[in-house]
Amino acid sequence: MADFEKNIESDAPVSGKMHYVNPRMSRDKRHSLASDTEKGMVMDASGVEGKPMLARKLKSRHMQMIAIGGSIGAGLFVGSGSALQSGGPASLVIGFIIIGVMLLCTVQSLGEMAVVYPVNGAFFTYSTRFLDRSWGFAMGWNYAIGWLTILPFEITAAGITIQYWRDDINIGVWITVFLFALCMIQIFGVRGYGEVEFFLSLIKVTACIGFIIFGIIVDCGGVPTDNRGYIGGRYWNNPGAFRNGFRGFCSVFVTAAFAFGGTELVGLAAAEAADPRKTIPRASKQVFWRITLFYVLNLLMVGLILPSDDQRLLGSSGANTKASPFVLAIQMAGVKALPSIFNVVITISVLSVANSCTYASSRTLQALAERGMAPPIFTYIDKKGRPLPAIILQLCFGLLAFINEANVGDDFFTWLLSLSGLAYFFAWGSINASYIRWRAGWRAHGKSLDEIPWRSPLGVPGAAVGLFLNIIALIATFYTALFPKLDAQYFFQQYLAAVIVLACYVAWKVWTRDWSMFIRAHEMDVDSGRREIDLEPLHIKEYTGFMGVIAKIYRGLC
Repeated sequence: MADFEKNIESDAPVSGKMHYVNPRMSRDKRHSLASDTEKGMVMDASGVEGKPMLARKLKSRHMQMIAIGGSIGAGLFVGSGSALQSGGPASLVIGFIIIGVMLLCTVQSLGEMAVVYPVNGAFFTYSTRFLDRSWGFAMGWNYAIGWLTILPFEITAAGITIQYWRDDINIGVWITVFLFALCMIQIFGVRGYGEVEFFLSLIKVTACIGFIIFGIIVDCGGVPTDNRGYIGGRYWNNPGAFRNGFRGFCSVFVTAAFAFGGTELVGLAAAEAADPRKTIPRASKQVFWRITLFYVLNLLMVGLILPSDDQRLLGSSGANTKASPFVLAIQMAGVKALPSIFNVVITISVLSVANSCTYASSRTLQALAERGMAPPIFTYIDKKGRPLPAIILQLCFGLLAFINEANVGDDFFTWLLSLSGLAYFFAWGSINASYIRWRAGWRAHGKSLDEIPWRSPLGVPGAAVGLFLNIIALIATFYTALFPKLDAQYFFQQYLAAVIVLACYVAWKVWTRDWSMFIRAHEMDVDSGRREIDLEPLHIKEYTGFMGVIAKIYRGLC
């Protein structure tokens, strides 16, 4: 089996030198970049030399775990409870499948572009180059603000999870502890982020697999402490598979987006991956397993063994683990120690997302500054490849978690999170749109698809499906925010991110006086930031018959 895997692996390790290509750079400068790459430093798309760059220290195992379990957090383990209560088990599973298909298309498109252009800023940079500069500016700040505002929420959520055991200790104590832990992780740079995510994701993945097995046993009546016996599809009949009609179904989308948020970090991390040509395609394929195994199957189990009309689900928001559908399902089965164990997993998951917040926002801010779209101070990177000013800003935002000590804490966080409510939909839609436009520009410049090191198996049709589903999700969210009763405060809490995006877009248009609506295909810069790789020919053994079918399935999914 090992020989089979070796022979059919199409993303073989890079054996030659790699460097970025910029038409404005001299031949001597181009050759000098090869030595920079060997030292693990990243050259950005502009070809700027003579200063430290982001360190390329994320290994294959880091990228795999970031792809599989990096964004599994309170959105899945806690937030899914509110979606189960408002939409029912069928709406919950179908809604997550729809968003999952959208993400599968999105990450495949992002993976292909990231292999060709593993530049700092990733999808924000692609929007700037292939769609419109003003739209790229809006997407960059939309994404950065989203992660900046999520961090204090996640730190607070981590503190709330501890109250499952000790509610006599002020939450400010735990906020201080977790902020200090995040600061310590930043000392080790991107390698610290990668190692922490690897081990935390490993725990989350193990817990998800364990819950699926547990759910099957409970549903079949195999738990002695559960007096319900065989359950089967009982709760899909009573109280029912769907709740609150079409509005209940649409309400699942925002919860699903929050749960899937961070999937695109695979593309953002491309600039700091040791070998993007090998690791990015494999990480992009792993998203299929995350969607199928860790989201859909887990939520299917939850919907089978926990009734959607359980009144305790009304408190399933933020990190209120006492209302987590996973914890409630375990408690209903009468298993004593397991709820506390799963609460530990939720705490770890929340801290993992907080770690991702610091990474995502700091790299996006640094990329914005490099392109003159953010204050110049954020361009600074120290000798160890850490964008210190951007990291410090993100950690300062973490201090907002202490507002929970005030009486207005709940209202403040509601409005703070509204800034990131739709951020993911805009980011994912822009990735798909950028991919479609980039492929058009690639053809317009007379380039062959054979020049692309790895191509998405879904291609342009997949990106079109992903873009369409993003638009549908935005419309569905608009519907739930506006109907059946018009409430201005509730509407803006749900849709404030759209206002921020529009304001940033118009502001950059006015500032630059660039009134063009989009970048034409023949005007696109499809060379800057490209990877020029001197490779030995890849010798891939081709299989025929049944083994050929197995090989195609393996390459497509692994």
